[in-house]
Amino acid sequence: MSVVQSCLSELDSTREFFNRSTRNLTEELSGFAPAEGLMTVSQQVAHVAQTIDWFIEGAFRPEGFHMNFDEMAKEMLACTSLASARAWFEKAIGSAKATLAEKSDADMLAPLPQGPIMGGLPRIAIIGAITDHTAHHRGALTVYARLNKIVPPMPYMEM
Repeated sequence: MSVVQSCLSELDSTREFFNRSTRNLTEELSGFAPAEGLMTVSQQVAHVAQTIDWFIEGAFRPEGFHMNFDEMAKEMLACTSLASARAWFEKAIGSAKATLAEKSDADMLAPLPQGPIMGGLPRIAIIGAITDHTAHHRGALTVYARLNKIVPPMPYMEM
């Protein structure tokens, strides 16, 4: 399996595990947050999508990752619908896969731009970061589900 094929496979697994873990969350829970000041269900999903876009963009821009986190927060906080957040997530995964499918193994092994975000590591490092970040929020969303008396499915297989 090529490096690029491995990256695409990892994104497929990330999508599957995230969607399976969160599928019991409904649109009615879009605005649920366990405490004031925490992200809502829809904002958590939007943040995951936004971060996938951010990693892919930053990995292939000569200047690297933009650091305008305030602007990103405004965009994420504006998301009030779980359905629209899920659509954003699907689009982000699809765009990431399309971008990576056009890359060579050498492209993925080339160093990321210098800077505070994984500067100098091989570009393939973004795949692990996307996976870890998505898993972190997948876990948070399963806690949100349990707080609403919903048992989340096991992420890794159908039971």
